[in-house]
Amino acid sequence: MIVFSNRALLVFFFLLLLFFLASSAVQNTTDGGIPLRGIELPQHPSFNSMTPSNPDCGLSSTPTSPPPPLKLQLNHITTHQTPNKDSLTHSTHRDLLRIHNHHHRRRRRRRLAAADPPSQPPELVATLESGLSLGSGEYFMDVYVGTPPKHFSLILDTGSDLNWLQCLPCHDCFAQSGPLYNPLNSSSFRNLTCRDPRCALVSPPDAAEPCSSDDQPCPYFYWYGDRSNTTGDFATETLTVNLTGPGGGDGPAARVVEGFMFGCGHWNRGLFRGAAGLLGLGRGPLSFASQMRALHGHGAAFSYCLVDRFAGPGVSSRLVFGEDPDLLAHPNLNYTALVKHPVDDDTFYYVDVKAIVVGGEALDVPADGFAAGGTIVDSGTTLSYFAEPAYGAIRAAFVKGVRNYEAVDGFLMGAPCFNVSSGAAGLGGLGLPGFEIVFGDGAVWAFPVENYFIRMEPQNDVVCLAMLGMPKDSMSIIGNYQQQNFHVMYDVKRSRLGYAPMNCADV
Repeated sequence: MIVFSNRALLVFFFLLLLFFLASSAVQNTTDGGIPLRGIELPQHPSFNSMTPSNPDCGLSSTPTSPPPPLKLQLNHITTHQTPNKDSLTHSTHRDLLRIHNHHHRRRRRRRLAAADPPSQPPELVATLESGLSLGSGEYFMDVYVGTPPKHFSLILDTGSDLNWLQCLPCHDCFAQSGPLYNPLNSSSFRNLTCRDPRCALVSPPDAAEPCSSDDQPCPYFYWYGDRSNTTGDFATETLTVNLTGPGGGDGPAARVVEGFMFGCGHWNRGLFRGAAGLLGLGRGPLSFASQMRALHGHGAAFSYCLVDRFAGPGVSSRLVFGEDPDLLAHPNLNYTALVKHPVDDDTFYYVDVKAIVVGGEALDVPADGFAAGGTIVDSGTTLSYFAEPAYGAIRAAFVKGVRNYEAVDGFLMGAPCFNVSSGAAGLGGLGLPGFEIVFGDGAVWAFPVENYFIRMEPQNDVVCLAMLGMPKDSMSIIGNYQQQNFHVMYDVKRSRLGYAPMNCADV
């Protein structure tokens, strides 16, 4: 969690009070003619009663009756039904740069913790390394920004807090699908000034001289460790999101979020090709999840169900705000505790991995053989990564356990790969060893083989383990490939992660 000074905490209370004064409205169509059938918003929860809540940085609201859960549609882009070597190498390169940034950020926070407390709120740095590039299969969400609303596709990421768009005038921008956002064409766009207390929530490009005057637009700068970055003005806007009706089958509808804080990026560099920007679901106060919770009182839980990224066009995933009754009633729903990292706990969602089981046998990994402080569950990292010596034990167990197929090299950066041309057509019929994660509280997450082995192009005769190793002092991450066809719930109020196997195309 981000630690604020007393002054900054009062400012943040004032900020959320302003949010609850916002009214709701839905545009019937975009100016491009895209229908947006509106629904009534629930009444804003009362802000008269506040109780401490770690995930909300000391703020939480208690509505008299919880609003029904919101179900939003997620999409994914892929140009390959089966990944080829180049596409996986590209995804792995992005993952490794992302993890490098996480590790750098953790070291920096250790230094800050050892130093004297700063007089200003600590720097808030987003954690997404690269985001969506066409053909990579990353998950994203369609949103409509401004008045009248314009359509944009944003990367969805639980490892990031800042929400931002590429904006005109754009002095240095990457290629995106569709036109750039133009704030001059929106009647609801509002630049925040340096005088506004919300400006203290972001980091300026020049820390020594953040603002030349109080009336200047609030500047922000976010960097991502691989020289990717976004710089621009911190602002508010009206955001409209598509959602499904109750049960997911009643057709499209829309929800309006007014006063939504975001970065209007005029200088944006990096591997964000195809996306218009980023929508963060991290634990910090700027994330989409935190703002939805503060504005509309949808509790402290959200969940998603990610379809197979190679399922083809027309198949959508779901993002749910609030407690989904179908998920809560699932007979195979399991929970494990979310744990706090001793230094870096303001953005990521950590779980306590204590053991790995391959082929029914627990691996011989010492107690300190997993990532110190916890393993991150992340929707923005593609593959899964385990720190040494845990990964070495995992790799050795699969090499030993796969007896019927020849090992092959040169496909996925040191991961064990096998020629399965003599086996069944589906991964589930190949007789590959099972894989389970055991958590410190005794919960077990068992995965189908499709979630930890991946077929390679062009002949599909080679499968590779969709996990890679990291140095001992690095971090471990459960990526989105391993989460496919699980309904995963982040319940920050009860500090737990829920997961249940499900055909996500039916959610």
